Amino acid sequence: MTSRKKLQGLVAATITPMTPDGQINLPVIRQYVDYLVNKQTVKNVFVNGTTGEGLSLSIQERKQLAEEWVCQGKDKLDHVIIHVGALSLPESQELARHAAAIGAGGIAVIAPFFFKPTNKDELVSLLQKVTSEAPDVPFYYYHIPPLTGVKIRVEELLEGIKERIPTFQGVKFSDTDLLDLAQCIHKNEAQQLEFLYGVDEQLLGALAVGANGAVGSTYNYLGRQTNLMLEAFAKPDLALARKYQFLTGEFLNFVIKLVIFLRWWCPRRKTALILLSPALL
Repeated sequence: MTSRKKLQGLVAATITPMTPDGQINLPVIRQYVDYLVNKQTVKNVFVNGTTGEGLSLSIQERKQLAEEWVCQGKDKLDHVIIHVGALSLPESQELARHAAAIGAGGIAVIAPFFFKPTNKDELVSLLQKVTSEAPDVPFYYYHIPPLTGVKIRVEELLEGIKERIPTFQGVKFSDTDLLDLAQCIHKNEAQQLEFLYGVDEQLLGALAVGANGAVGSTYNYLGRQTNLMLEAFAKPDLALARKYQFLTGEFLNFVIKLVIFLRWWCPRRKTALILLSPALL
């Protein structure tokens, strides 16, 4: 792989814009990029993940979204990470090849969650088969056990993974197990991996144990505020950092009260619900 800018700070888990009849709305993405950069000071995106309802979209829709984000993000965004995980291994491989062909800055893969891998070797073997289709693209493992039910600890997964998957660059860690995250960071400091936390309301705790940044839904609309929290933590001004973290928590508490009204709002395109933290689903 060629030299690249380190992925750190905030990464917006992008929403998939839809037309009133449920089709993807590609022309909106140009405005979306400008909004993230200019209004939210966020210059990294994670496309077709949980927030973007990637696993509810067709392969063609996912490809179109990936192409548009890469195209519109050129010279504006630092990193466009494309989630290519799927229940079908050939489809996941196809998406990985496509992401490489369009110049994505990285790919991410979620663990299969219907027929689940039962141990580390099974999971690494599957990830290896997907990432081999994009041999020059940085790879991030997307760890989200509340949704997948795959509870293989990342600390265990990382042992020897770089030898089997040379493109392995880090983890999108969407779990509340900060002990697992801390052990991952502590044991892999020499490898300069990127650990991006995915539970927005607990980001400050993840920063305290060494997370490089975060991937989340709320950075679409609370990016500027959360960047102020990162700045306060770096000073360090922990009192101010806590203030910003508490504000995010207050916002999410308000939204949680609306979940019961949104849960069946749209059977396929649950965008309103998916805006919440993964920990809530």
